[in-house]
Amino acid sequence: MALDLWGMFRRRRRAGVSVDLESLDRSQLPRHIAVIMDGNGRWARARGMPRAAGHHAGMGTMRGIIRAADDLGIGALTLYAFSTENWKRPRQEIQYLWQLVGEFFRSDMDELVERNVRVWFLGDTTVLPAHTQAFVKEARRLTEDNTGMIVQFALNYGSRSEIVDATRTIARRVQAGELRPEDIDEKQFSDALATCGVPDPDLLIRTAGDVRISNFLLWQIAYAELYFTPLAWPDFTRDEFLRALVTYTQRERRFGAIKT
Repeated sequence: MALDLWGMFRRRRRAGVSVDLESLDRSQLPRHIAVIMDGNGRWARARGMPRAAGHHAGMGTMRGIIRAADDLGIGALTLYAFSTENWKRPRQEIQYLWQLVGEFFRSDMDELVERNVRVWFLGDTTVLPAHTQAFVKEARRLTEDNTGMIVQFALNYGSRSEIVDATRTIARRVQAGELRPEDIDEKQFSDALATCGVPDPDLLIRTAGDVRISNFLLWQIAYAELYFTPLAWPDFTRDEFLRALVTYTQRERRFGAIKT
């Protein structure tokens, strides 16, 4: 699908009043936001379009949310782009998704570098198509020295696999005599995960109406605030993102304690 077709699939903004930024307490914003970008295919089907059109529209939404998060000074943003379970989808759709990865980085890498964004990847990228692996490698190289917001793209990612891999890593350290079993604690385990060095998400957003986690950051979201919206991902505008943040800042986070 050519780039100039984007205009055909541009999402319609939901009618309503824009969020008043004065209602957003920036001192209370999450350090790390995780997003399950769901509903591209349903969005396209509802409009009589192919699923590819929904994925292309979703890429535009992703671009806008990265910009909005960076503008607000969010420290980290993790985007669930392709799960280990998504290999069950039709081959043609999967091929198009890998094509979109290249399209995104070709068109947006200069801006990501200019914004001082660090691009990281979660999941096993070694089994992705060669051209996709090349874009992943280049994105890492071009942004590895940046010091701004971290954007983690979860590609071929599954949290259970990540936890199993972390367990194997720790088991090898114990076997090698580098670590005693009694020294294994939550920090040791967190450090063995792919997200080592990034604070756990404070907020998890899922679009398109489903109310489940879908094997995403299961360890890391233990105390995240959850925000579900019926809007499909292509309709999740900057204003909707700000509404989610306003909701987050109005919640009381106690972490099991009682506030007096």
